[in-house]
Amino acid sequence: MSSTYGDWFRAQREAAGLTQQELAYRAIMTRSHIAHIEAGRRLPSKEDARRLDKALDTGDVLSSFLPAEDAAVAEYFETALQLEQQAAIIREFALSFVPGILQTERSARAVLGTSFPPVEQGERDRRLVTRLERAKILADPVAPVVWALLDDAVLRRQIGGPNVMAEQIGHLTSLIEVGRIQLHVLPFTLGIHPLLNNMLTLMWFEDQPPMAYGEGLYMGKIHDSPSVVQELQHRYDFALGNALPLKESLALLRATARDYERHD
Repeated sequence: MSSTYGDWFRAQREAAGLTQQELAYRAIMTRSHIAHIEAGRRLPSKEDARRLDKALDTGDVLSSFLPAEDAAVAEYFETALQLEQQAAIIREFALSFVPGILQTERSARAVLGTSFPPVEQGERDRRLVTRLERAKILADPVAPVVWALLDDAVLRRQIGGPNVMAEQIGHLTSLIEVGRIQLHVLPFTLGIHPLLNNMLTLMWFEDQPPMAYGEGLYMGKIHDSPSVVQELQHRYDFALGNALPLKESLALLRATARDYERHD
């Protein structure tokens, strides 16, 4: 990625007499995100660029001349994508699909192939690459810390067929076994629980307050209000307290994978 945009951005910040942290506070971003943009390692989302323009009084320059980004995601997920890459701790709740950062290539391809009306093949391929790039945050053996809370439906609904499901569940099992993630399953027998409405991602950072991201059909929202984030954290904790323990969740994953293998 060219650093020209980042160099100009840094010059505007310095001309305004602001430190990275001061600008981050004004633009509601993390200091590390500011540093990544200035170094040319990352681009701001459209919404981030608008907030930076406002904080620096640069009109609409940063948002108007934003270089094309290779990542192919829904517009409502752009900010969440940036936050996901900066988070020190991520807690996921999934209601229907395995969370994006935990998906295998074939599972991601099957999920992305469910769009209707159908999406052109080239665009589907771009979205697949983006999703697989997101998963690379797990290449670091330590950070971010990832917790996954899965509704039983995630394991039971066949996405891509038995073979794809067996492979996907095997991937989750491997991540648990090496200690890379913590995973718990909310069994159907639990009945209703406080996260049943939609998927949820909770994120904690080194240099800013925690945030949450909720997503439904063709919509997603970042929550940064402390009271709202705390409410969502309480809901997550309550559901987690009623989920299967790690060992029982792991046993369920293994048994479910074997069932798919037998039916393949």
